[in-house]
Amino acid sequence: MLAALLALFTSSALLADERPNLLVIITDDQGWGDLSASGNTNLSTPHVDSLARDGASFDRFYVCPVCSPTRAEFLTGRYHPRCGVFATSTGGERMDLDERTIADVFKAAGYATAAFGKWHNGAQHPYHPNARGFDEFYGFCCGHWGDYFSPPLEHNGELVQGHGFTADDFTDKALTFIEQYKDRPFFAYVAYNTPHSPMQVPDRWWNKFKDKELNLRGTQPNREDIQHTRAALAMCENIDWNVGRMLEKLADLGIADDTIVLYFCDNGPNGNRWTGGLRGVKASTDEGGVRSPLVMRWPKKIEAGERIPQIAAAIDLLPTLADLAGVPVGNAKPLDGRSLKSLLTSHPADGAPSDEARDELRDRIIFSHWNGQVSACNQRFRLDHAGRLYDLAADAGQRSDVSQKYPEAKSKLAAAVKAWKDEVLAELNREAKPFTVGHPGSKNTQLPAADGVPHGNIRRSNQHPNSSFFTDWKTTDDSITWDIDVAAAGNYDAEIYYTCPAGDVGSTIELSFNNSRVEGKITEPNDPPLRGAEHDRVRRGESYVKDFKPMNVGTIRLERGRGQLTLRALSIPGSQAMELQMLMLTRVDNE
Repeated sequence: MLAALLALFTSSALLADERPNLLVIITDDQGWGDLSASGNTNLSTPHVDSLARDGASFDRFYVCPVCSPTRAEFLTGRYHPRCGVFATSTGGERMDLDERTIADVFKAAGYATAAFGKWHNGAQHPYHPNARGFDEFYGFCCGHWGDYFSPPLEHNGELVQGHGFTADDFTDKALTFIEQYKDRPFFAYVAYNTPHSPMQVPDRWWNKFKDKELNLRGTQPNREDIQHTRAALAMCENIDWNVGRMLEKLADLGIADDTIVLYFCDNGPNGNRWTGGLRGVKASTDEGGVRSPLVMRWPKKIEAGERIPQIAAAIDLLPTLADLAGVPVGNAKPLDGRSLKSLLTSHPADGAPSDEARDELRDRIIFSHWNGQVSACNQRFRLDHAGRLYDLAADAGQRSDVSQKYPEAKSKLAAAVKAWKDEVLAELNREAKPFTVGHPGSKNTQLPAADGVPHGNIRRSNQHPNSSFFTDWKTTDDSITWDIDVAAAGNYDAEIYYTCPAGDVGSTIELSFNNSRVEGKITEPNDPPLRGAEHDRVRRGESYVKDFKPMNVGTIRLERGRGQLTLRALSIPGSQAMELQMLMLTRVDNE
Protein backbone atom coordinates (compact mmCIF):
# COMPACT_ATOMS: atom_id res chain seq x y z
CA MET A 1 0.00 0.00 0.00
CA LEU A 2 2.81 2.37 0.96
CA ALA A 3 4.64 1.55 -2.28
CA ALA A 4 1.52 2.34 -4.27
CA LEU A 5 1.08 5.69 -2.52
CA LEU A 6 4.73 6.55 -3.11
CA ALA A 7 4.38 5.65 -6.77
CA LEU A 8 1.27 7.82 -7.06
CA PHE A 9 3.04 10.71 -5.32
CA THR A 10 6.07 10.38 -7.58
CA SER A 11 3.84 10.28 -10.66
CA SER A 12 1.94 13.40 -9.58
CA ALA A 13 5.17 15.27 -8.81
CA LEU A 14 6.52 14.32 -12.20
CA LEU A 15 3.40 15.59 -13.89
CA ALA A 16 3.74 18.87 -12.00
CA ASP A 17 7.37 19.14 -13.08
CA GLU A 18 6.33 18.70 -16.69
CA ARG A 19 3.91 21.61 -16.64
CA PRO A 20 4.96 24.31 -19.07
CA ASN A 21 5.94 27.82 -18.14
CA LEU A 22 3.75 30.58 -19.57
CA LEU A 23 4.89 33.87 -21.07
CA VAL A 24 1.93 35.96 -22.20
CA ILE A 25 2.70 39.18 -24.06
CA ILE A 26 0.02 41.78 -24.84
CA THR A 27 0.55 45.14 -26.52
CA ASP A 28 -1.49 48.31 -26.28
CA ASP A 29 -3.19 49.83 -29.37
CA GLN A 30 -1.05 47.87 -31.82
CA GLY A 31 -3.62 46.34 -34.13
CA TRP A 32 -3.58 43.37 -36.48
CA GLY A 33 -1.60 45.09 -39.24
CA ASP A 34 1.39 46.30 -37.22
CA LEU A 35 3.50 43.18 -37.79
CA SER A 36 5.56 42.17 -40.78
CA ALA A 37 4.04 38.69 -40.39
CA SER A 38 0.68 40.30 -41.25
CA GLY A 39 2.13 41.56 -44.53
CA ASN A 40 3.13 45.04 -43.44
CA THR A 41 6.32 45.99 -45.29
CA ASN A 42 6.53 49.34 -43.50
CA LEU A 43 8.25 47.66 -40.54
CA SER A 44 10.09 44.51 -39.54
CA THR A 45 9.14 42.39 -36.52
CA PRO A 46 11.30 39.26 -36.86
CA HIS A 47 11.03 38.07 -33.27
CA VAL A 48 7.23 38.14 -33.11
CA ASP A 49 7.15 36.68 -36.61
CA SER A 50 9.35 33.82 -35.36
CA LEU A 51 6.64 32.79 -32.93
CA ALA A 52 4.35 32.21 -35.92
CA ARG A 53 7.07 30.44 -37.86
CA ASP A 54 8.02 28.16 -34.96
CA GLY A 55 4.52 27.73 -33.58
CA ALA A 56 0.90 28.46 -34.46
CA SER A 57 -0.80 31.58 -35.80
CA PHE A 58 -4.50 32.33 -35.87
CA ASP A 59 -6.05 33.80 -38.99
CA ARG A 60 -8.97 35.38 -37.16
CA PHE A 61 -8.50 36.09 -33.46
CA TYR A 62 -10.73 38.66 -31.80
CA VAL A 63 -10.38 41.01 -28.86
CA CYS A 64 -12.46 43.99 -27.70
CA PRO A 65 -12.46 47.46 -29.29
CA VAL A 66 -10.67 49.02 -26.28
CA CYS A 67 -8.16 48.17 -23.57
CA SER A 68 -9.67 47.21 -20.21
CA PRO A 69 -12.47 45.00 -21.62
CA THR A 70 -9.95 42.89 -23.54
CA ARG A 71 -7.78 42.51 -20.46
CA ALA A 72 -10.80 41.48 -18.40
CA GLU A 73 -11.78 38.87 -21.00
CA PHE A 74 -8.26 37.45 -21.12
CA LEU A 75 -8.02 37.38 -17.34
CA THR A 76 -11.39 35.70 -16.75
CA GLY A 77 -12.36 33.79 -19.90
CA ARG A 78 -15.70 35.62 -19.79
CA TYR A 79 -17.24 38.45 -21.80
CA HIS A 80 -16.46 41.77 -20.15
CA PRO A 81 -20.08 42.83 -19.43
CA ARG A 82 -20.36 39.76 -17.19
CA CYS A 83 -17.25 40.97 -15.33
CA GLY A 84 -18.68 44.42 -14.61
CA VAL A 85 -16.24 46.27 -16.90
CA PHE A 86 -17.97 49.12 -18.73
CA ALA A 87 -15.38 51.92 -19.00
CA THR A 88 -11.65 52.53 -19.26
CA SER A 89 -11.35 54.90 -16.27
CA THR A 90 -13.04 56.36 -13.16
CA GLY A 91 -13.66 52.89 -11.71
CA GLY A 92 -15.52 51.36 -14.65
CA GLU A 93 -12.46 49.31 -15.62
CA ARG A 94 -12.60 47.13 -12.48
CA MET A 95 -13.60 43.48 -12.70
CA ASP A 96 -16.16 42.19 -10.21
CA LEU A 97 -14.55 40.66 -7.16
CA ASP A 98 -16.23 37.28 -7.58
CA GLU A 99 -14.39 36.74 -10.89
CA ARG A 100 -11.56 34.18 -10.83
CA THR A 101 -8.56 35.26 -12.88
CA ILE A 102 -6.08 33.28 -14.93
CA ALA A 103 -3.46 34.23 -12.33
CA ASP A 104 -5.66 32.75 -9.59
CA VAL A 105 -5.90 29.55 -11.62
CA PHE A 106 -2.17 29.12 -12.14
CA LYS A 107 -1.21 30.32 -8.68
CA ALA A 108 -3.50 27.66 -7.18
CA ALA A 109 -1.65 25.10 -9.31
CA GLY A 110 1.69 26.08 -7.80
CA TYR A 111 2.90 28.54 -10.42
CA ALA A 112 4.91 31.64 -9.60
CA THR A 113 2.86 34.50 -11.04
CA ALA A 114 3.87 37.99 -12.10
CA ALA A 115 2.55 40.92 -14.13
CA PHE A 116 4.72 43.62 -15.65
CA GLY A 117 3.49 46.81 -17.28
CA LYS A 118 -0.03 48.11 -17.71
CA TRP A 119 -2.78 46.60 -15.58
CA HIS A 120 -5.90 48.70 -16.29
CA ASN A 121 -8.33 46.62 -14.23
CA GLY A 122 -8.28 48.45 -10.90
CA ALA A 123 -5.73 50.41 -8.86
CA GLN A 124 -6.71 49.66 -5.27
CA HIS A 125 -6.96 46.39 -3.40
CA PRO A 126 -8.94 44.16 -3.81
CA TYR A 127 -8.83 45.08 -7.53
CA HIS A 128 -5.07 45.50 -7.62
CA PRO A 129 -3.06 42.82 -9.50
CA ASN A 130 -1.49 41.63 -6.24
CA ALA A 131 -5.03 40.83 -5.07
CA ARG A 132 -6.03 39.11 -8.33
CA GLY A 133 -3.54 36.25 -8.27
CA PHE A 134 -0.26 37.94 -9.16
CA ASP A 135 2.48 37.51 -6.56
CA GLU A 136 4.62 40.10 -8.29
CA PHE A 137 3.58 43.34 -9.96
CA TYR A 138 5.73 46.07 -11.45
CA GLY A 139 4.14 48.78 -13.57
CA PHE A 140 1.15 51.09 -13.37
CA CYS A 141 -2.55 50.45 -12.89
CA CYS A 142 -4.15 53.31 -14.84
CA GLY A 143 -5.19 53.03 -18.45
CA HIS A 144 -2.35 55.11 -19.85
CA TRP A 145 0.69 56.90 -18.52
CA GLY A 146 1.96 60.41 -19.19
CA ASP A 147 5.68 59.76 -19.63
CA TYR A 148 7.49 56.65 -20.84
CA PHE A 149 11.01 57.59 -19.72
CA SER A 150 11.82 56.71 -16.08
CA PRO A 151 8.32 57.61 -14.83
CA PRO A 152 6.96 56.97 -11.33
CA LEU A 153 5.67 53.39 -11.17
CA GLU A 154 4.83 50.92 -8.45
CA HIS A 155 6.22 47.64 -7.26
CA ASN A 156 3.77 45.53 -5.25
CA GLY A 157 1.94 48.62 -4.06
CA GLU A 158 5.02 50.70 -3.20
CA LEU A 159 5.88 53.75 -5.28
CA VAL A 160 9.16 53.42 -7.18
CA GLN A 161 10.96 55.25 -9.97
CA GLY A 162 11.16 53.55 -13.34
CA HIS A 163 14.44 53.01 -15.14
CA GLY A 164 14.58 54.07 -18.77
CA PHE A 165 11.98 53.51 -21.46
CA THR A 166 8.99 51.67 -20.01
CA ALA A 167 8.87 48.80 -22.51
CA ASP A 168 12.56 48.12 -21.91
CA ASP A 169 12.11 48.48 -18.15
CA PHE A 170 9.16 46.07 -18.01
CA THR A 171 11.15 43.58 -20.08
CA ASP A 172 14.13 43.88 -17.73
CA LYS A 173 11.92 43.00 -14.78
CA ALA A 174 10.35 40.09 -16.67
CA LEU A 175 13.83 38.76 -17.51
CA THR A 176 14.78 38.86 -13.84
CA PHE A 177 11.59 37.00 -12.91
CA ILE A 178 12.15 34.34 -15.58
CA GLU A 179 15.70 33.78 -14.37
CA GLN A 180 14.55 33.57 -10.75
CA TYR A 181 11.90 30.94 -11.45
CA LYS A 182 13.60 29.00 -14.24
CA ASP A 183 13.44 25.82 -12.13
CA ARG A 184 9.77 26.20 -11.19
CA PRO A 185 6.67 26.63 -13.37
CA PHE A 186 5.97 30.33 -13.83
CA PHE A 187 3.29 32.50 -15.40
CA ALA A 188 4.64 35.85 -16.61
CA TYR A 189 2.18 38.40 -17.99
CA VAL A 190 4.03 41.16 -19.85
CA ALA A 191 1.62 43.96 -20.74
CA TYR A 192 3.33 46.67 -22.75
CA ASN A 193 1.80 50.16 -22.75
CA THR A 194 3.02 50.84 -26.27
CA PRO A 195 2.26 51.85 -29.01
CA HIS A 196 -0.47 53.66 -27.04
CA SER A 197 0.03 57.42 -27.02
CA PRO A 198 1.81 59.57 -25.98
CA MET A 199 3.97 58.63 -28.94
CA GLN A 200 7.33 58.29 -27.26
CA VAL A 201 10.16 55.99 -28.30
CA PRO A 202 13.96 56.09 -27.91
CA ASP A 203 16.09 57.63 -30.67
CA ARG A 204 17.41 54.23 -31.72
CA TRP A 205 13.97 53.30 -33.01
CA TRP A 206 12.70 56.73 -34.03
CA ASN A 207 15.67 57.58 -36.21
CA LYS A 208 14.83 54.69 -38.53
CA PHE A 209 11.27 55.93 -39.06
CA LYS A 210 11.26 59.72 -38.71
CA ASP A 211 11.77 60.25 -42.45
CA LYS A 212 10.78 56.81 -43.70
CA GLU A 213 8.66 56.49 -46.82
CA LEU A 214 5.60 54.39 -46.02
CA ASN A 215 4.62 52.09 -48.87
CA LEU A 216 1.41 50.87 -47.25
CA ARG A 217 -1.28 53.27 -46.04
CA GLY A 218 -4.51 53.07 -44.12
CA THR A 219 -7.93 52.56 -45.65
CA GLN A 220 -8.47 56.34 -45.37
CA PRO A 221 -5.10 57.83 -46.40
CA ASN A 222 -6.40 61.39 -46.21
CA ARG A 223 -7.07 60.85 -42.49
CA GLU A 224 -3.74 59.18 -41.70
CA ASP A 225 -1.27 61.15 -39.60
CA ILE A 226 2.01 60.00 -41.13
CA GLN A 227 4.19 61.07 -38.21
CA HIS A 228 1.86 59.30 -35.79
CA THR A 229 2.09 56.15 -37.91
CA ARG A 230 5.88 56.41 -38.04
CA ALA A 231 6.03 56.72 -34.26
CA ALA A 232 3.69 53.78 -33.79
CA LEU A 233 5.76 51.59 -36.09
CA ALA A 234 8.95 52.60 -34.30
CA MET A 235 7.34 51.63 -31.00
CA CYS A 236 6.28 48.29 -32.50
CA GLU A 237 9.84 47.56 -33.58
CA ASN A 238 10.99 48.37 -30.04
CA ILE A 239 8.43 45.88 -28.73
CA ASP A 240 9.73 43.28 -31.14
CA TRP A 241 13.28 43.84 -29.91
CA ASN A 242 12.11 43.31 -26.35
CA VAL A 243 10.25 40.15 -27.33
CA GLY A 244 13.52 38.96 -28.82
CA ARG A 245 15.29 39.59 -25.53
CA MET A 246 12.81 37.37 -23.70
CA LEU A 247 13.01 34.61 -26.30
CA GLU A 248 16.79 34.71 -26.07
CA LYS A 249 16.60 34.44 -22.27
CA LEU A 250 14.39 31.34 -22.52
CA ALA A 251 16.88 29.79 -24.94
CA ASP A 252 19.90 30.67 -22.80
CA LEU A 253 18.27 29.11 -19.74
CA GLY A 254 17.40 25.98 -21.68
CA ILE A 255 13.68 26.30 -21.02
CA ALA A 256 12.39 27.45 -24.42
CA ASP A 257 10.94 24.01 -25.19
CA ASP A 258 9.19 24.01 -21.82
CA THR A 259 7.59 27.44 -22.20
CA ILE A 260 4.38 28.45 -23.96
CA VAL A 261 4.85 31.92 -25.42
CA LEU A 262 1.89 33.78 -26.85
CA TYR A 263 1.51 37.26 -28.24
CA PHE A 264 -1.59 39.34 -28.98
CA CYS A 265 -2.91 42.92 -28.93
CA ASP A 266 -5.69 44.51 -26.90
CA ASN A 267 -7.61 46.24 -29.70
CA GLY A 268 -7.31 47.79 -33.13
CA PRO A 269 -4.70 50.43 -34.01
CA ASN A 270 -4.81 53.89 -32.45
CA GLY A 271 -4.88 55.60 -35.83
CA ASN A 272 -5.73 55.26 -39.50
CA ARG A 273 -2.79 53.19 -40.66
CA TRP A 274 -2.37 49.99 -42.68
CA THR A 275 -4.57 47.10 -41.53
CA GLY A 276 -4.65 45.00 -44.68
CA GLY A 277 -7.84 46.75 -45.78
CA LEU A 278 -9.85 45.94 -42.64
CA ARG A 279 -12.50 48.49 -41.77
CA GLY A 280 -12.32 50.18 -38.40
CA VAL A 281 -9.69 51.15 -35.84
CA LYS A 282 -9.58 51.27 -32.05
CA ALA A 283 -13.04 51.66 -30.42
CA SER A 284 -14.80 50.14 -33.45
CA THR A 285 -16.62 46.79 -33.39
CA ASP A 286 -15.71 46.25 -37.06
CA GLU A 287 -12.91 43.88 -38.11
CA GLY A 288 -10.16 46.48 -37.92
CA GLY A 289 -11.12 47.39 -34.37
CA VAL A 290 -11.31 43.87 -32.97
CA ARG A 291 -9.09 41.58 -35.03
CA SER A 292 -5.75 40.91 -33.37
CA PRO A 293 -2.77 38.76 -34.21
CA LEU A 294 -2.39 35.70 -32.01
CA VAL A 295 0.78 33.66 -32.27
CA MET A 296 1.64 30.85 -29.89
CA ARG A 297 4.80 28.77 -29.59
CA TRP A 298 5.36 25.60 -27.57
CA PRO A 299 7.91 23.40 -29.32
CA LYS A 300 7.02 20.32 -27.28
CA LYS A 301 3.38 20.27 -28.37
CA ILE A 302 2.64 22.77 -31.15
CA GLU A 303 3.96 22.03 -34.62
CA ALA A 304 5.94 24.76 -36.34
CA GLY A 305 4.08 26.76 -38.96
CA GLU A 306 0.59 25.68 -37.84
CA ARG A 307 -2.16 27.96 -39.23
CA ILE A 308 -5.48 28.03 -37.39
CA PRO A 309 -8.38 29.14 -39.60
CA GLN A 310 -11.09 28.76 -36.94
CA ILE A 311 -12.24 31.96 -35.27
CA ALA A 312 -11.12 32.45 -31.68
CA ALA A 313 -11.12 35.20 -29.07
CA ALA A 314 -9.47 36.54 -25.92
CA ILE A 315 -12.07 34.69 -23.84
CA ASP A 316 -10.51 31.44 -25.10
CA LEU A 317 -7.04 32.04 -23.69
CA LEU A 318 -7.69 31.11 -20.06
CA PRO A 319 -9.34 27.73 -20.84
CA THR A 320 -6.79 27.03 -23.57
CA LEU A 321 -3.71 27.69 -21.45
CA ALA A 322 -5.15 25.80 -18.49
CA ASP A 323 -5.96 22.85 -20.73
CA LEU A 324 -2.52 22.85 -22.34
CA ALA A 325 -0.86 22.97 -18.92
CA GLY A 326 -3.12 20.34 -17.37
CA VAL A 327 -4.30 22.82 -14.75
CA PRO A 328 -7.90 22.79 -13.46
CA VAL A 329 -9.76 26.05 -13.99
CA GLY A 330 -11.85 25.56 -10.86
CA ASN A 331 -14.26 28.34 -11.78
CA ALA A 332 -17.67 28.44 -10.17
CA LYS A 333 -18.89 30.69 -12.98
CA PRO A 334 -19.27 29.28 -16.50
CA LEU A 335 -16.68 30.47 -19.00
CA ASP A 336 -17.64 32.00 -22.33
CA GLY A 337 -14.34 30.91 -23.83
CA ARG A 338 -13.45 27.45 -25.12
CA SER A 339 -10.24 25.51 -25.04
CA LEU A 340 -8.42 25.61 -28.37
CA LYS A 341 -6.12 22.75 -27.44
CA SER A 342 -7.67 20.48 -30.06
CA LEU A 343 -6.64 22.97 -32.75
CA LEU A 344 -3.12 23.45 -31.46
CA THR A 345 -1.78 20.04 -30.52
CA SER A 346 -1.55 17.39 -33.20
CA HIS A 347 1.33 15.30 -31.90
CA PRO A 348 0.53 11.59 -32.03
CA ALA A 349 0.90 11.31 -28.28
CA ASP A 350 -1.90 13.80 -27.79
CA GLY A 351 -4.12 12.46 -30.53
CA ALA A 352 -4.96 14.45 -33.60
CA PRO A 353 -7.87 16.86 -33.17
CA SER A 354 -11.11 15.28 -34.23
CA ASP A 355 -13.27 16.64 -37.00
CA GLU A 356 -16.04 17.05 -34.44
CA ALA A 357 -13.84 19.26 -32.28
CA ARG A 358 -12.83 21.39 -35.23
CA ASP A 359 -16.42 21.65 -36.46
CA GLU A 360 -17.65 22.70 -33.02
CA LEU A 361 -15.17 25.56 -32.93
CA ARG A 362 -15.78 26.43 -36.59
CA ASP A 363 -19.54 26.85 -36.08
CA ARG A 364 -19.38 29.20 -33.11
CA ILE A 365 -20.34 32.88 -32.94
CA ILE A 366 -18.11 35.51 -31.31
CA PHE A 367 -19.52 38.81 -30.08
CA SER A 368 -17.85 42.22 -29.94
CA HIS A 369 -19.21 45.01 -27.76
CA TRP A 370 -18.35 48.55 -26.80
CA ASN A 371 -20.38 51.60 -25.82
CA GLY A 372 -23.69 49.89 -26.53
CA GLN A 373 -22.69 48.67 -29.99
CA VAL A 374 -22.66 44.92 -30.62
CA SER A 375 -21.45 43.07 -33.69
CA ALA A 376 -21.13 39.32 -34.17
CA CYS A 377 -19.22 37.03 -36.48
CA ASN A 378 -19.20 33.36 -37.32
CA GLN A 379 -16.67 31.58 -39.49
CA ARG A 380 -17.91 33.33 -42.64
CA PHE A 381 -20.03 36.38 -41.86
CA ARG A 382 -20.01 39.48 -39.67
CA LEU A 383 -23.19 41.31 -38.71
CA ASP A 384 -22.14 44.83 -37.76
CA HIS A 385 -23.73 46.99 -35.07
CA ALA A 386 -26.03 48.63 -37.66
CA GLY A 387 -27.39 45.30 -38.86
CA ARG A 388 -25.40 45.07 -42.10
CA LEU A 389 -24.08 41.67 -43.14
CA TYR A 390 -20.65 41.09 -44.65
CA ASP A 391 -19.17 37.99 -46.21
CA LEU A 392 -15.72 38.07 -44.64
CA ALA A 393 -14.46 35.20 -46.75
CA ALA A 394 -14.83 37.40 -49.85
CA ASP A 395 -14.90 40.87 -48.30
CA ALA A 396 -12.78 41.17 -45.14
CA GLY A 397 -12.85 44.96 -45.57
CA GLN A 398 -16.66 45.04 -45.09
CA ARG A 399 -17.44 47.02 -48.23
CA SER A 400 -20.56 45.28 -49.53
CA ASP A 401 -23.66 44.56 -47.49
CA VAL A 402 -24.90 41.08 -48.51
CA SER A 403 -28.01 41.04 -46.32
CA GLN A 404 -30.36 40.48 -49.28
CA LYS A 405 -28.17 37.76 -50.74
CA TYR A 406 -27.92 35.78 -47.48
CA PRO A 407 -31.09 36.53 -45.48
CA GLU A 408 -30.87 33.29 -43.51
CA ALA A 409 -27.33 34.03 -42.35
CA LYS A 410 -28.36 37.53 -41.33
CA SER A 411 -31.40 36.26 -39.45
CA LYS A 412 -29.31 33.72 -37.55
CA LEU A 413 -26.70 36.26 -36.48
CA ALA A 414 -29.34 38.87 -35.61
CA ALA A 415 -31.12 36.37 -33.38
CA ALA A 416 -27.80 35.51 -31.72
CA VAL A 417 -27.06 39.17 -31.07
CA LYS A 418 -30.46 39.68 -29.49
CA ALA A 419 -29.99 36.65 -27.27
CA TRP A 420 -26.50 37.85 -26.29
CA LYS A 421 -27.83 41.29 -25.40
CA ASP A 422 -30.67 39.77 -23.39
CA GLU A 423 -28.34 37.47 -21.49
CA VAL A 424 -24.82 38.91 -21.38
CA LEU A 425 -25.31 42.63 -21.83
CA ALA A 426 -28.15 42.51 -19.33
CA GLU A 427 -25.63 41.41 -16.71
CA LEU A 428 -23.67 44.65 -17.02
CA ASN A 429 -24.08 46.62 -13.82
CA ARG A 430 -23.06 50.25 -14.17
CA GLU A 431 -23.77 51.06 -10.55
CA ALA A 432 -20.85 52.99 -9.09
CA LYS A 433 -18.62 50.82 -6.96
CA PRO A 434 -16.70 52.59 -4.18
CA PHE A 435 -12.92 52.59 -3.99
CA THR A 436 -11.75 50.38 -1.14
CA VAL A 437 -9.54 51.87 1.55
CA GLY A 438 -7.74 49.78 4.16
CA HIS A 439 -7.97 46.40 2.49
CA PRO A 440 -5.97 43.85 4.52
CA GLY A 441 -3.93 42.97 1.43
CA SER A 442 -2.16 46.34 1.35
CA LYS A 443 -1.13 48.96 3.88
CA ASN A 444 -1.25 51.70 1.23
CA THR A 445 -4.26 52.91 -0.73
CA GLN A 446 -3.64 55.14 -3.72
CA LEU A 447 -6.51 57.45 -4.66
CA PRO A 448 -5.36 59.14 -7.89
CA ALA A 449 -7.01 62.13 -9.50
CA ALA A 450 -8.35 59.74 -12.13
CA ASP A 451 -10.67 58.24 -9.49
CA GLY A 452 -11.72 61.49 -7.86
CA VAL A 453 -14.59 63.87 -8.64
CA PRO A 454 -13.89 67.64 -8.86
CA HIS A 455 -16.39 70.19 -7.60
CA GLY A 456 -16.59 73.92 -8.20
CA ASN A 457 -13.85 75.47 -10.33
CA ILE A 458 -11.52 72.48 -10.12
CA ARG A 459 -10.96 70.70 -13.40
CA ARG A 460 -8.82 67.90 -14.74
CA SER A 461 -5.64 68.69 -16.60
CA ASN A 462 -7.08 66.78 -19.57
CA GLN A 463 -10.37 65.35 -20.80
CA HIS A 464 -8.89 61.85 -20.44
CA PRO A 465 -8.95 61.06 -16.69
CA ASN A 466 -6.11 58.53 -16.70
CA SER A 467 -2.76 60.08 -15.75
CA SER A 468 -4.42 63.48 -15.25
CA PHE A 469 -4.23 65.81 -12.27
CA PHE A 470 -6.54 68.40 -10.73
CA THR A 471 -5.91 72.09 -11.33
CA ASP A 472 -7.68 75.51 -11.11
CA TRP A 473 -8.37 75.08 -7.36
CA LYS A 474 -9.09 78.72 -6.62
CA THR A 475 -11.79 79.06 -3.94
CA THR A 476 -12.73 77.54 -0.61
CA ASP A 477 -15.99 76.41 -2.19
CA ASP A 478 -14.03 73.98 -4.40
CA SER A 479 -13.45 70.39 -3.34
CA ILE A 480 -12.47 66.93 -4.51
CA THR A 481 -14.28 63.79 -3.40
CA TRP A 482 -13.69 60.06 -3.62
CA ASP A 483 -16.46 57.54 -3.09
CA ILE A 484 -14.74 55.12 -0.71
CA ASP A 485 -15.51 52.06 1.37
CA VAL A 486 -13.31 51.70 4.44
CA ALA A 487 -12.59 48.01 4.95
CA ALA A 488 -10.70 48.33 8.23
CA ALA A 489 -11.29 50.95 10.90
CA GLY A 490 -8.18 52.65 12.20
CA ASN A 491 -5.83 55.58 11.94
CA TYR A 492 -4.49 56.49 8.51
CA ASP A 493 -1.67 58.79 7.54
CA ALA A 494 -2.86 61.04 4.71
CA GLU A 495 -0.36 62.24 2.12
CA ILE A 496 -1.06 64.47 -0.85
CA TYR A 497 1.04 64.69 -4.01
CA TYR A 498 0.92 68.35 -4.98
CA THR A 499 2.41 71.31 -6.80
CA CYS A 500 2.22 74.90 -5.61
CA PRO A 501 4.18 78.03 -6.66
CA ALA A 502 6.03 79.95 -3.95
CA GLY A 503 3.58 82.84 -4.22
CA ASP A 504 0.63 80.60 -3.40
CA VAL A 505 2.09 78.73 -0.43
CA GLY A 506 0.03 78.82 2.76
CA SER A 507 -3.30 77.16 2.00
CA THR A 508 -4.87 75.15 4.80
CA ILE A 509 -6.22 71.81 3.58
CA GLU A 510 -8.87 69.68 5.28
CA LEU A 511 -9.47 65.99 4.65
CA SER A 512 -12.74 64.67 6.03
CA PHE A 513 -14.71 61.44 6.13
CA ASN A 514 -18.03 61.31 7.94
CA ASN A 515 -17.24 62.74 11.41
CA SER A 516 -13.44 62.58 11.14
CA ARG A 517 -11.24 65.44 10.00
CA VAL A 518 -7.59 66.35 9.74
CA GLU A 519 -5.97 69.62 8.67
CA GLY A 520 -2.62 70.39 7.09
CA LYS A 521 -0.92 73.49 5.73
CA ILE A 522 1.10 73.79 2.56
CA THR A 523 4.36 75.37 3.69
CA GLU A 524 6.82 74.37 0.98
CA PRO A 525 6.63 75.41 -2.68
CA ASN A 526 6.82 72.87 -5.48
CA ASP A 527 6.51 74.47 -8.88
CA PRO A 528 7.84 72.06 -11.51
CA PRO A 529 7.19 72.64 -15.21
CA LEU A 530 4.93 70.52 -17.35
CA ARG A 531 6.96 67.82 -19.02
CA GLY A 532 6.52 65.03 -21.50
CA ALA A 533 6.56 67.11 -24.66
CA GLU A 534 10.34 66.81 -24.81
CA HIS A 535 9.92 63.07 -25.47
CA ASP A 536 6.88 63.24 -27.76
CA ARG A 537 7.36 62.43 -31.44
CA VAL A 538 3.93 63.86 -32.30
CA ARG A 539 1.56 66.12 -30.42
CA ARG A 540 -0.31 64.21 -27.74
CA GLY A 541 -3.98 64.17 -26.78
CA GLU A 542 -3.38 63.18 -23.16
CA SER A 543 -2.27 65.28 -20.22
CA TYR A 544 1.32 66.33 -19.80
CA VAL A 545 2.82 65.51 -16.42
CA LYS A 546 4.62 67.19 -13.53
CA ASP A 547 6.90 66.03 -10.73
CA PHE A 548 4.48 66.06 -7.82
CA LYS A 549 5.81 66.26 -4.28
CA PRO A 550 4.39 64.33 -1.31
CA MET A 551 3.20 66.22 1.77
CA ASN A 552 1.85 64.68 4.95
CA VAL A 553 -1.50 66.23 5.86
CA GLY A 554 -1.79 64.35 9.15
CA THR A 555 -3.45 61.29 10.63
CA ILE A 556 -7.17 60.75 10.22
CA ARG A 557 -9.43 58.25 11.95
CA LEU A 558 -11.52 56.26 9.47
CA GLU A 559 -14.42 54.08 10.60
CA ARG A 560 -15.63 51.14 8.58
CA GLY A 561 -18.23 51.81 5.93
CA ARG A 562 -18.95 53.74 2.78
CA GLY A 563 -18.95 57.49 2.36
CA GLN A 564 -17.45 60.53 0.66
CA LEU A 565 -13.81 61.27 1.39
CA THR A 566 -13.54 65.03 0.85
CA LEU A 567 -10.51 67.22 0.33
CA ARG A 568 -11.11 70.97 0.51
CA ALA A 569 -9.26 74.19 1.31
CA LEU A 570 -10.19 76.11 4.47
CA SER A 571 -8.11 79.09 3.39
CA ILE A 572 -6.35 80.11 0.17
CA PRO A 573 -4.08 83.15 0.69
CA GLY A 574 -2.78 83.10 -2.91
CA SER A 575 -4.36 82.64 -6.32
CA GLN A 576 -4.78 78.87 -5.90
CA ALA A 577 -4.68 76.16 -3.28
CA MET A 578 -2.56 73.64 -5.22
CA GLU A 579 -2.60 71.12 -8.03
CA LEU A 580 -3.23 67.55 -6.95
CA GLN A 581 -2.14 64.29 -8.54
CA MET A 582 -2.96 61.76 -5.83
CA LEU A 583 -3.98 61.15 -2.24
CA MET A 584 -2.21 58.29 -0.45
CA LEU A 585 -3.67 56.72 2.69
CA THR A 586 -1.45 54.46 4.81
CA ARG A 587 -2.74 52.39 7.71
CA VAL A 588 -1.03 53.22 10.98
CA ASP A 589 -3.12 50.72 12.88
CA ASN A 590 -6.39 48.90 12.30
CA GLU A 591 -9.08 47.07 14.23
